[in-house]
Amino acid sequence: MTINPGNAEFPHRQIAAQLRERIRRGDWQPGERLPSIPAMAEMFGVAKQTVQRTVDQLRVEGILITKPGSGTYVRGTRRRLNRLSRGRYGAHRGYHADLAARYRQQLTGVRREAAPPEVADAFGVRDGTELLVRRHVVRTDDATVELGASWFRITDASGTTLERPEAFGRPLYQEAEEVLGRRYASATDTITARQPSRDEAEILQIRPDTPVLHLLHVAFDETRKPIEVAQATWPGPMTTLTEEYRIPAPAAEPDPDPGLALA
Repeated sequence: MTINPGNAEFPHRQIAAQLRERIRRGDWQPGERLPSIPAMAEMFGVAKQTVQRTVDQLRVEGILITKPGSGTYVRGTRRRLNRLSRGRYGAHRGYHADLAARYRQQLTGVRREAAPPEVADAFGVRDGTELLVRRHVVRTDDATVELGASWFRITDASGTTLERPEAFGRPLYQEAEEVLGRRYASATDTITARQPSRDEAEILQIRPDTPVLHLLHVAFDETRKPIEVAQATWPGPMTTLTEEYRIPAPAAEPDPDPGLALA
């Protein structure tokens, strides 16, 4: 492994590209420790600070993880969370089937809290309005891969099972439809990238400068009134969002006007 001094790309980025390629082809497996920074510096013929910049970059990308006093390891880069909100609905509930097979969802709290601005805006209420929130995390064997929250109006959820600190044996929207007597008819998803809060970075086990993907999901009834506002936050470099959909056939061309044909 070498760098090209004549290359316009910075040396630490050249090294990062080579490490990515080696990890991609399986030279280093998830969980395997990389050579020490001094060893890699000697390997590439560069200063230790250059290798440290490489490691820092790949940590931000989510490819490497550093354990103090132990070394630098390959993170589980092959783990991908393929999830869009529409997967939670429908007869097959594909996301929930996939979730059960690969991930564990854990309810972490049910309480009344002041609504953050994006949730308040979605419900059309003032910032800080008290709402009911059900919080959860989604885990794999070795990491937390999603932080989630589902918000409901207290006037809707008060006195229902939605207030109970317990998981349901079915998707949340089905429980909500039954106890609220309203059907989920449409929804909007807004996905943004941002920096994590301190709590998010700690729970997701990422650096504070690692970007996260954040979903705001608003579910409406048939009158276009919000039933539920859900949030989900994922570590950006380790997450892909994939949606499969049909492409409609082109509309048939109208027959030409017979009158024009005779003109």
